[in-house]
Amino acid sequence: MSVTFFRWGTDELSLLLAYDTAGPVRLLAAGEAAALPDPAREPAGLTALARAALPLVEVQTTGSGRLGTSGKRHVDGAASRALRHTGHEESADADGTRTLRVRMADDATGLLVTAVCTLREGVPVLRTEACVENTGEQAVVLEYVSSFVLSHLARALPEGAGWEQGLSLWTAANPWSGEFRWSRATLVEHGLHDVGMVAYGQTGSKNRISLTSTGAWSSSEHLPTGCLEEPSTGRALMWQIEHNGSWHAELGDRFDDVYLALSGPTDREHQWRRRLGPGESFRTVPAAVALVPEGGFEAALAALTRHRRRTRRPHPDHQGLPVVFNDFMNCLMGEPGTEALLPLVDAAAAAGAEVFCIDAGWYDDEPPGAVGPGGVPGWWDAVGAWEESASRFPGGLGEVMDRIRAAGMVPGLWLEPEAVGVRSPVATALPDEAFFRRDGIRLVEWGRHQLDLRHPAARAHLDAVVDRLVADYGVGYLKLDHNIDIGAGTDGGDSPGDGLLGHNRAHLGWLDGVLDRHPGLVLESCAAGGSRTDHAILSRLPIHSVTDQQDFRLLPAIAAAAPTAVTPEQGAIWACPLPEHNPAELGMVLVSAMLGRVHLSGRPDLLAPEQTAVVRRALETYKSCRHLLPGSLPHWPLGLPGWRDGWIALALTAESGTTLLALWRRDGAPATLAVPLPWVAEHISPQALFTAGPQPSYTWDGRERTLRVTLPAERSALLLSFGTPRTV
Repeated sequence: MSVTFFRWGTDELSLLLAYDTAGPVRLLAAGEAAALPDPAREPAGLTALARAALPLVEVQTTGSGRLGTSGKRHVDGAASRALRHTGHEESADADGTRTLRVRMADDATGLLVTAVCTLREGVPVLRTEACVENTGEQAVVLEYVSSFVLSHLARALPEGAGWEQGLSLWTAANPWSGEFRWSRATLVEHGLHDVGMVAYGQTGSKNRISLTSTGAWSSSEHLPTGCLEEPSTGRALMWQIEHNGSWHAELGDRFDDVYLALSGPTDREHQWRRRLGPGESFRTVPAAVALVPEGGFEAALAALTRHRRRTRRPHPDHQGLPVVFNDFMNCLMGEPGTEALLPLVDAAAAAGAEVFCIDAGWYDDEPPGAVGPGGVPGWWDAVGAWEESASRFPGGLGEVMDRIRAAGMVPGLWLEPEAVGVRSPVATALPDEAFFRRDGIRLVEWGRHQLDLRHPAARAHLDAVVDRLVADYGVGYLKLDHNIDIGAGTDGGDSPGDGLLGHNRAHLGWLDGVLDRHPGLVLESCAAGGSRTDHAILSRLPIHSVTDQQDFRLLPAIAAAAPTAVTPEQGAIWACPLPEHNPAELGMVLVSAMLGRVHLSGRPDLLAPEQTAVVRRALETYKSCRHLLPGSLPHWPLGLPGWRDGWIALALTAESGTTLLALWRRDGAPATLAVPLPWVAEHISPQALFTAGPQPSYTWDGRERTLRVTLPAERSALLLSFGTPRTV
């Protein structure tokens, strides 16, 4: 039976697809156009490759299941095997976006599947999603639909190299307050072995390497991102699942090769099923995949970073990067009031802050330290109305807001919009259907209900809150937090997971609506620190608080790794200067935030004059070079930071060619270090931009492209520039 091959894409990234009359469309290979195999030169080999490749979209339905020895894996679905190519078309937009739509259908069941592939000129990143429509006369229940599938990932390994050791997988554990813990291991070290059963007619081992997140915290255990790397060549594939809810990623062996499958929620992992009646359709969550022929993890991440910038909602904050003071971390810790805030307003303005955000507690009329039923903190189970506390602000919250504006700063407020305390009047004012429920029972987590933003009453309530705060107080900044993870899902869909998916999408729609009405408003993403670090959220909100870590000694490992998940101009790190910090420690506190967004906190109102001068100098330095962050790409000259590493380094290279380098020396590390910077030109000498405490020394060996630096004090840091930053 003849196989039809077709290629589509750009010079940077192209796809080779195949189909015949006996099977679905299959994706054989993806990569640089020049590196793809040519069907005209090797038709027999590619025909065999096509027969072994997985369908372009994997579909599993109730009543059809999977074929072969699939085990727990989401491949070889009978429903996807039954699909046949019915057509495909290409389109191009004026902005360089190219789209391929591939249609497949099963005449017996009436399923119509359309795979949508998107590329942007100059960026080797493929974005994919699929739409499944029921054109038949009987209902079909979906249990799994892939967002992206690619097999034959070991095809280009050097001869004699097996995939067990020849491929390495990067994954990122993402614990709260210890975010972005990347590690690399071979596939066999991850537990995937070549068991030798293909020679006996079997598909493979039945096993898989899987990463799964369940619930509304999309990154509470792992980032929805990973990288498959071929260390011998630097060839790499990095992916991200662009969803703010449940997701699943898996790698497995199949016919002596390796596949990757990405998706949103599934039946097996997330209690998700979708019943499609005649005429109904379902759209998967998007996934993006960067493929580079060399350069490994860093090169793939550079491509994905460009994709993140190209696919986000424009906002002036992406270029302005104002310094934000927030009164929470190591400061008021949820106990704001007029008396406590006014000295902080003056101190923050004097230090150089440009936004002043009042954090949690501004609505709280409970006495300080009060504990409610079941040990819940006093105001925790009473939130939801978001009205100012008369006892905390006897002259009105507007008095503090006016003081903030008079000091030349933009006022902001903390909100936890999706949560409603069980004691809040909002909990009784809204109908049951406006909240997450299972089996008709409202869910409770830590004394709170969760709003279901599919319901118009829930959305109208939040719209009224935001519009009122903007109108009454003139807020220009809202910090949106989310401190509960309500579980697998809610009623009101075909399954709990389907209900959660509907809410996730409604939540994104609500955010878009707020920004449509208030285009200059800055919305900060903060979900228990970095627990919603996903591109669905980050493509809409211009700033993201990446962690709740309070110990300045631990922050460098988080700050240095943050650009793996968040563009530098969006990733906010706490800088909390305290009176007990010595000068070197103040330097570490401040440098940790200076290659991202500065979230100033701590106690600037209690600092000694010489400490205040250090903070002011750091922020002046930041303002002189922050224009370099948008468009910059990260490097890790010492490797991605380990949690306990003594020395940590992060470099950002701007579009102008200037490189900013942050170095941290932690407890127990030797005073002197050699830092390789192979991309920096030989003739460019380093310039110290900021440090504090005992003065460092450094020399640049241009021939070796190596910086030798000495930081005399433990718990100290240094910010350098290679190339003079242009002041704007």
